[in-house]
Amino acid sequence: MDPEATPVDRRDAMIRLLRLGGVAGGAVGLGLWLNGRSRRPVTPAAAVVDTHFQVPEDASLPEMAVVQGGDPAQLARRAIEELGGIRRFISRGDVVAIKPNIAWDRTMEQAANTNPLVVAEVCRLCLEAGARRTVVTDVSINNAESCFTRSGIAAAARAAGAEVILPEERLFREVDLRGEVLASWPVLEPFLRADKIINIPIAKHHSLTGASLGMKNWYGILGGTRQRLHQHIHESLVDLAAFMRPTLTLIDAYRVLLRNGPGGGNSADVALKKTLIAGTDPVALDAYAADTYWGLDWQTLRYLKLASERHLGKLDFESVRTRFITL
Repeated sequence: MDPEATPVDRRDAMIRLLRLGGVAGGAVGLGLWLNGRSRRPVTPAAAVVDTHFQVPEDASLPEMAVVQGGDPAQLARRAIEELGGIRRFISRGDVVAIKPNIAWDRTMEQAANTNPLVVAEVCRLCLEAGARRTVVTDVSINNAESCFTRSGIAAAARAAGAEVILPEERLFREVDLRGEVLASWPVLEPFLRADKIINIPIAKHHSLTGASLGMKNWYGILGGTRQRLHQHIHESLVDLAAFMRPTLTLIDAYRVLLRNGPGGGNSADVALKKTLIAGTDPVALDAYAADTYWGLDWQTLRYLKLASERHLGKLDFESVRTRFITL
């Protein structure tokens, strides 16, 4: 600094230096802040959860019950009785998640969704057994609120005392499915928080697999872009079946959509069968229904053979303990 500078000159020079220092310090601070903000966010690891909800096998009871005649509620109640009664599957205090097919904005008569009277009866039985909560939910393809309402399932389940949960975005959790094809995927949380799970699909035609039954119904626990799974549909079905092991499966065949599934819409494609197929072996149940209504076997429904090879159930449904009942 010039030794001859006046005090005012020196003061102005000091102010200029302080300002420059402030700018430099601010730049350094801003750089540090931006550096912290620009780091790639760490994605939380997908959760690993236990989704095996089976009950112990009882060799004195059938593995499958096929009940015909009567109304949908009677079919459901009798089928569960034949398998040992609801208290074999549901204990006092359980939280039970019930998984119907509620994918489509269709009426009960169009047979694209599970019959609401079957769903309601299963809800009643669970609550009779002392379940603390019974939750009915699904991830719909059409608008969820419309599907839940028009199918009749929301009203029937609520009337039976169940809680109905729509598949809101906030309710999905990233989970490691540990599959051969499926890895991390968003799963609807009620299926991860339950003590017991009851799968209640409807028997219907499917344009890709030939039939949509119990194992196909697990697509409805997933969020995300499920169409991607169609590239390896048989393998993804088996991965889902290995991930989600239900307490009990009931296939609603009161009305069966024989053609133009899975969405349907034409009553001419629907056949009144007045049947319910229930059991603890999901592979045998799917194999039986596929053979009975479409004459299909594992050569078309390749996922059945893959599931059998992974020890998820018996491909030969004729070898399982079965009880046939006509009301």
